[in-house]
Amino acid sequence: MPAIDTKAFKRSLNHSDNYYRNQGFGQKDDVAGQMRSEYESSLIQTIRANQNLLIEGDVTIHLAESFGFCWGVERAVAMAYEARQHFPNQSIWITNEIIHNPEVNQQLKAMQVQFVELVEGEKDFSAVGQGDVVILPAFGASVQEMKLLHDKGCTIVDTTCPWVSKVWNTVEKHKKKGIFLHYSRQI
Repeated sequence: MPAIDTKAFKRSLNHSDNYYRNQGFGQKDDVAGQMRSEYESSLIQTIRANQNLLIEGDVTIHLAESFGFCWGVERAVAMAYEARQHFPNQSIWITNEIIHNPEVNQQLKAMQVQFVELVEGEKDFSAVGQGDVVILPAFGASVQEMKLLHDKGCTIVDTTCPWVSKVWNTVEKHKKKGIFLHYSRQI
């Protein structure tokens, strides 16, 4: 497979009519309400309304101020929900778990979002067709996957967390300079 000029490809992808990264689809308020009702229990709402504190008898619960999804995860899930609303009649795929949370991924499946199958450890994109919508997860996707999906004529909804994107970009810069880090973990 010939080398891809990553920077040039990403630049052209950013200008494509079939690529969504930094904008939603106009259903932000609807999606926020749906997400609150699905992922925030009435108990959590009660604790938050009481300055993140709940006292019941001799039990005291202090809820972390940052309890819940980080903003990158919240953004990714909201974009996936909005994509389903914006493309109600199209096949929607996700290349991996949107985030590492079984409840969220199960909810997406209930919304008829299909997950790209892994076959012998490799993603099998054969079922993804031209015109299908493909969601890239919060932790990103390889440039090769993005190119394959773009070449297939898919609409790409890139939910990669901006902080994760910075890591991917830094890795790409180091790779171009010939800098490689070897990591090994001893148990």
